[in-house]
Amino acid sequence: MMFPEYRPRRMRRTELHRALIRETSIGLNHLVYPLFVVPGKKIKEEIGAMPGCYHFSVDMLKDEIRELEDLGIPAVILFGLPEKKDKRGSEAWAKKGIVQQAIEAIKKTTDNILVITDVCLCEYTSHGHCGLIAKNEVLNDETLELLAKVALSHARAGADIVAPSDMMDGRVGAIREALDEEGFSSIPIMSYAVKYASSFYGPFREAAECAPQFGDRRSYQMDPANAREAIREATLDMQEGADILMVKPAMPYLDIIHTLRQEFPLPIAAYQVSGEYAMIKAAAANNWLDLDSVMLESLLCIRRAGADIIITYFAKDVAKKIG
Repeated sequence: MMFPEYRPRRMRRTELHRALIRETSIGLNHLVYPLFVVPGKKIKEEIGAMPGCYHFSVDMLKDEIRELEDLGIPAVILFGLPEKKDKRGSEAWAKKGIVQQAIEAIKKTTDNILVITDVCLCEYTSHGHCGLIAKNEVLNDETLELLAKVALSHARAGADIVAPSDMMDGRVGAIREALDEEGFSSIPIMSYAVKYASSFYGPFREAAECAPQFGDRRSYQMDPANAREAIREATLDMQEGADILMVKPAMPYLDIIHTLRQEFPLPIAAYQVSGEYAMIKAAAANNWLDLDSVMLESLLCIRRAGADIIITYFAKDVAKKIG
C-alpha cells in the first residue's frame, strides 16, 4: 500500500483509534516493587539518591504492604541490610535474619502479594563482594554452598520466589538442587541471568550499603560490550533449572531483552535499576521532563522489547496512574 491510498494517520486521530490497535500495554500484573528492610524499630527513612523510596524496619512493613495490596501491585522483591556484617555474610542465611523476618511479617499481613527474595551476599559481607574472598579474588565454587543456604533460609521463611543475583557460575543449579532436596521443589527461581557490570547501580549501593570495599565486580558481572554472551549465560541458567530469566539493567539493554525474548521460551524479567529511576526523577525535579509520561514511556519500551515482568521503583506511581 502507498500514499494516498494508505494513510497511517487515520488510525492515530483519537485515543480511541490509537487504543484499538495498540500493540503493547503495561498492566499492574507486570510489575514488581523493590523494598529495602533494615534493623531497628519505627524506621521509615527516605533514601537520598532515590527520592520516593525508603528504608523500612520490619515493624513498618505492614502499612506499606497494605498500601501495595490496595494499589493492586502483585509482587515485591526484598533486599535486607543486616545488623552486622562478616567475611562470609552469615547473616544472609540466619533464621532470624532481616529478610527472613520481613518475609514472615509480609505473609502475616497478606496472601495477595508474592514475596521474591534477592539471594546474594554483598549486602551481608564486610568486604561488599557477592562471594567468599581469598587473596582479593572472589571464589566461585566455594560460594555456591552459601548461596544455596541463603535460598533455603528464604524458602523456609515463606518466600514465594528466590532470585539469585550474585552471578557466580553454577549457582542456579546449586540452589535448585538444595531446594529440591529440602522439599521446596515448587519454589521458582528468578535468575539474574544477564547482569551487567553497570554504572547504573550507584544509587542502589547507597540504598543497600553494599559498595565493594576493594576493586569492583567486573570479574563476575557481565561486560556491557557483550551481547552474544547473554545467550550463553541465559542458556546455562535455563539448563540448571531457572524458571524466569532476568536482564539487568533494563533501558540501556533493550536489545538484550529483545534477544532473550526471541531465543528463550521462559518468562523474561527486566530490572529498571536505581540509576534509571534516579535519572528520571532528577530530570523531572528540574522540570526537564514530565515525570508521569516519561515513567510510563520507559516502562512501555521495556515491555515492547519483550519483558514479561518489570522490577521497578516506579511501581507505586504507575499503579496510582493506571490502576
